[in-house]
Amino acid sequence: MSIAGGLPQAVRRAQDVGATALQLFVKNPTQWRGRSFDDAEVEAFRRGVLDASLRTCVAHGSYLLNLASPAAEVRRKSVDGLADEWKRAGVLGLDWLVLHPGSHGGEGERVGLERVAEGILAAVERSEGAVAPLALESTAGQGNTLGYCFEHLRDLLGRLDGNVPVGVCLDTCHLFAAGYDLRDDEARDRVFAHFEALIGSDRLAVWHLNDNKQNLGSHVDRHEHIGRGRIGLAAFRDIMRNPAWTSVAKIIETPKGDGIAWDRRNLDLLRRLAGSTEDFPAALSTEWEV
Repeated sequence: MSIAGGLPQAVRRAQDVGATALQLFVKNPTQWRGRSFDDAEVEAFRRGVLDASLRTCVAHGSYLLNLASPAAEVRRKSVDGLADEWKRAGVLGLDWLVLHPGSHGGEGERVGLERVAEGILAAVERSEGAVAPLALESTAGQGNTLGYCFEHLRDLLGRLDGNVPVGVCLDTCHLFAAGYDLRDDEARDRVFAHFEALIGSDRLAVWHLNDNKQNLGSHVDRHEHIGRGRIGLAAFRDIMRNPAWTSVAKIIETPKGDGIAWDRRNLDLLRRLAGSTEDFPAALSTEWEV
């Protein structure tokens, strides 16, 4: 949800769509610097979260952050930016800060992953202890982007464990774009078993539930409404019903369109997939068509 008009407005917008989890930016995601929070705004936000009965509140890292960049100046700004956003998330009492690992810019994945780990550790030192746990997000793998495979996330966790409170965020759109097939039961079972073997559900902090407009393995990050892309409703049903993920926050980053109608529609469909005893998917498909 947007923070336009102040942080408490993001809570109000979440309430308007009937959300039980909220993701927001803690500053403008396209600028390095952000305005300061005053005590009244922070208190209003925290009180609003309690009044709205939001179970999980998550910050998403700025789009500018790239700890893996080959450019030293970009890495320096990214470390400072991450430390600032980390402090903001801590002040607001947020549960997680979601971070894209970044792009190595052609200098190689191993070099890039090491830079990401070093940058995160440097940001921790500058954050003055007021940090929310970090969730490293899976990516679509466009260009030289890191994080498109479970092995990248595993390696970063191994480097950071014991120094940073850290987990992972899985994005269904990104997984599908990266080549993880979620369309049928057997393929999904292989993907989820691979994740369990390399990382484990105990490290899963957040799901981003988004359909994908593009083909499997396209490495193109194009979010779509639930059930209207190429992944299929069965994948979302299984994620919503998996008992290992019941307490894991599930966030939609689907296209906004005009107003909040699509947000309500996506959330309603996910809740129906979580609890419906109706014949699946025939009972849902007709109503969902335009």
